[in-house]
Parts: sequence; C-alpha cells; structure tokens
Amino acid sequence: MAKRARPLRKPGRTASKFPKVASDELLTLLDFVRYAVSRFVEAKLVFAHGTTDPLAEAAFLVCETLHLHPDQFETFASARITAPEAKAILDVIARRVTTRKPAAYLVNRIYMRGLPFYVDERVIVPRSFIGELLDSHFSAESGEGGALIEDPASVENVLDLCTGSGCLAVLASRHFPNARIDALDISKPALEVAARNVAEYGLEDRVTLHRGDLFGPIGDKRYDLIISNPPYVDAEGMAALPRECRAEPKLAFDGGADGLDIVGRILKEAGRHLTSQGGLLCEIGRGREPLEAAFPQLPFLWLDTEDSDGEVFWVGAADLCAGIRPNSRKI
Repeated sequence: MAKRARPLRKPGRTASKFPKVASDELLTLLDFVRYAVSRFVEAKLVFAHGTTDPLAEAAFLVCETLHLHPDQFETFASARITAPEAKAILDVIARRVTTRKPAAYLVNRIYMRGLPFYVDERVIVPRSFIGELLDSHFSAESGEGGALIEDPASVENVLDLCTGSGCLAVLASRHFPNARIDALDISKPALEVAARNVAEYGLEDRVTLHRGDLFGPIGDKRYDLIISNPPYVDAEGMAALPRECRAEPKLAFDGGADGLDIVGRILKEAGRHLTSQGGLLCEIGRGREPLEAAFPQLPFLWLDTEDSDGEVFWVGAADLCAGIRPNSRKI
C-alpha cells in the first residue's frame, strides 16, 4: 500500500521545534523548573541578565509567571500547578527559547538587591554590581571592605549618570536617606521607564530625571557622590554580543573602539561636579587594563563583589580635580 504524502507546509511558516508536553506530565512548581532547565540547556541559552545559570533563570521565570517573589520558591516548590498556570509557564519557557530575548523582558521585571523594577526593551536589563557595593562600602557597618562614605545621612546630593531604568537612583535613595538624586540619561525612552520606577517607589520628590549628554543638563551643580554604569563595551565585544544582549539597546553598550569613550569623558568632567570629600563610583566591566593605561596617574580603587573582580572603581574628588590628563588619549 502506497504511503500517503505529507501535506506541504504553507509558504513562510516553519514547524516549531519546541516539544509538546501533556498537561498531566508536569505537576509541581519544581517539575516546571526542571523542565525549563532542560529546555534552556538544550537550546544553549546565554544567561547574563540578573541570573547566571539555567536553574536560577528557570526559577525566576516560573515564579514571576505565578506572581511569586523569588524568595518564595522553596516554600512553594512542591505545590501543584493549575492548568491555566501550566499553560502560561510553558508559553513563557517557549518564548525564552524561541525568541532568545532576556527573561526580564518577557515578564517585565528584574530584581536588584531584592527590589523589583519594571523593564522592557527601552532599557538595558539592570545587572550592575554597584547595587551590592552601595551595601558593602557606604556605611559605618561596611566591615572589612571599609566605608568610602561613613555617614550616609551626611550625603545631600547624588548624581546617577546613564541611569537607564532608574534602579540605581532608587537604590541610592534608600542608602542615603537625606539625599536628593539627579538621574540622567540621553535616551528619552529609557527615561520613560525610569519615571515609572521612580513613581512606583514614590520618589518623585527626591529623584529628578534629566535628559541629556552626561553632565550637560546639570550646569555647575556639585554632588557628594556620582555613580555610573555607562556604556563600556569595546568594538570587539560589541561584535561578539550574544543574541540575548542584541535585544537590548545598543546605545547602552557601545563604548567605542576601546570601550573608554564615555568613561573617559566622565573622568575628565566629574571633578568639577564633586564636593571636596566626594567621589566617583563607576562600573567599567573588564576594561581595567586599558583604563589604567589611559589614565596612569589616577589612583583607582578597585572594588570586588561576590560575582565580580575589579570591574568597578572608586576615585576621590581630590584626585579627579588634580588636573590629571589621560596618557596619549584624546577625549
């Protein structure tokens, strides 16, 4: 008996490679997390947006889909999932694999130091190490790392350059209770997201958003602290960005040929906007060597976190105001 020919697919459509799962095969929250881990590993996803491995990302996506805080995962790990919930979870797992978008974009949420923030494609997904450093180096209880500002209550003005989603400005408001924070970004869409987060935490009277190129919008104003997570990816890094990162705004990554275009400008101008005892806290990623070569006379203090080694520096106002110029570099 002749075999029946398979029907032709309609032009422009491709068959999904994502496996179908029977509704009774996965029962508990932990079952769905395990399933997601398997799919993520199989698809060779990249994890660089607040989670560092497939298990953490799977738990994050499942919890967010179920409207649970990540800290509640263990409490509900053995809880049964309803049919509508199962459908929603399987859908977000499939979208993570097929679109390769960062998980945070799929659920419009990311956590920084345990606090939730709204995010979408208008902003880079926050994963700065500065949030942890505000905890570890900016209070009298800073421990062996030492306090860079011993009395947080004495800080009156903070500047957040390249604020993006506004998460660091919000965190700064919690660390420095008496401070007013100016948060700047060149991107109007990014500032729309920042405004949403500032409003969510009721900080409209303390956090002021400005649109402009670095220090341009603030005139001659001075600050006790400047924090910044600016674009610092070099040309080689931009060419090698994984698909997940290519879903984010290019403007938030591109630091020029050597990654120092924006950072160099910040170092040149920051001294004029700091009080005498102030300082600059800036993330540079893996650009420590080229930065030290370009600014050999600046005494950078490199600060480590649980997940980073020498990717954030501190430099005091006195050193920045000394008129040091970069070595053989035009900025």
